[in-house]
Amino acid sequence: MPFARRWPDVRRVRQFARQRHAAVSLLLALCASAGASLASAQSAPAYGDAMYEPKLRQAGKDVMWLPTPDAMVARMLAAARTSSRDIVYDLGAGEGRIPIAAARDFGARAVGIEYDPQLAALATRNVARAGVENRVRIIAGDVFKEDFTQASVVTLYLLPDLNQQLRPQILALKPGTRVVSYMWDMGEWEPDETITQDGDQAFLWTVPAPVNGLWTVRDGNGRVAATLTVTQRFQRIGGTIAADGPVQPLLGAFVQGATMGFTFAGSDGGVRNARLRIAGARASGAMNFVDRATPITATRD
Repeated sequence: MPFARRWPDVRRVRQFARQRHAAVSLLLALCASAGASLASAQSAPAYGDAMYEPKLRQAGKDVMWLPTPDAMVARMLAAARTSSRDIVYDLGAGEGRIPIAAARDFGARAVGIEYDPQLAALATRNVARAGVENRVRIIAGDVFKEDFTQASVVTLYLLPDLNQQLRPQILALKPGTRVVSYMWDMGEWEPDETITQDGDQAFLWTVPAPVNGLWTVRDGNGRVAATLTVTQRFQRIGGTIAADGPVQPLLGAFVQGATMGFTFAGSDGGVRNARLRIAGARASGAMNFVDRATPITATRD
């Protein structure tokens, strides 16, 4: 009897191949998901841990707890030009994500102030888990009582009335300090920039130097060159100058952090502009006319 060669069942072979492919794909997907979850856990603070699990919208002293989205945190810190030279204070630090991001992603030193002691303790643990405890400190305290005068960047996610209550303290910070608030503004103090991310918004301000009042301007030889009267409302300024002629309005006057600038028409009709660096009641800079810059100083009466 001749040998009968048996051919494989093609349909079964194809079915087995499809099942093996599906199993391999599922295994790869599970591995990728596990890797992504591990990376995420290592790079971002958790909402909670085995010791404490906060609840979204849980009540606090003045506000409920809602964390700022990670994408907005990155935008806020970038808009504030955060760098390794900065000290970031987060007013209402929650579980610590903004101080952690400031240190981890921007190289800054950071301090988080959180009223809820359990959230503050969780934030401290998250700081340790993120490996930035040498650059981040969490304070369990009240933002209205704790000292944040060393800040060069301030972040907050509070409520409009709380922002306005904090506004005098913020305006008293060092000129040039950048302030970023998620969701809520500062009332009449107009923001320098509005940040948008996924339909949400945040606002950026730069603390201006106080420059209102009467200034006496002197040239490099100490002679009085002009008198300057400045009016100010937050970062908006105006005024007049008297320099060897009739009083002239200040044109394009501005204050940006500790820098004040303005333009005016001299008695000869020529246009001059000045830039001054403010240091309390004193200032120094230059008066520019054509291609010549004349050093000047100024004192406020």
